[in-house]
Amino acid sequence: MTEETTPENPQESAENRAGDVPPDHLSVNPRSKFFDQEKLQRGIGIRFKGTERTNVEEYCISEGWVRVQAGKTVDRKGNPLTLKLNGPVEAWYEDLGENPPIAKA
Repeated sequence: MTEETTPENPQESAENRAGDVPPDHLSVNPRSKFFDQEKLQRGIGIRFKGTERTNVEEYCISEGWVRVQAGKTVDRKGNPLTLKLNGPVEAWYEDLGENPPIAKA
């Protein structure tokens, strides 16, 4: 068999993964239309204004904002209150290793 007819070439799948970037808009809230369980399970790294953040509830790269929880405050339905912060946002998949491709505006 030649490499062209091989159903799965390990080197080729690694190259496809290297071009893998997170979506422009993603949320951790299951009620949001931007929620995607499969992408969240891979682990998403977020850098906001040059600082890595671990408390991001939702982000949008093209519009340049993140939503973070405002302390332990909740609304009357028990949902956390969030603040929308504006600034440059970068996102990457954490499962891709040391130098993953970064999605930024």
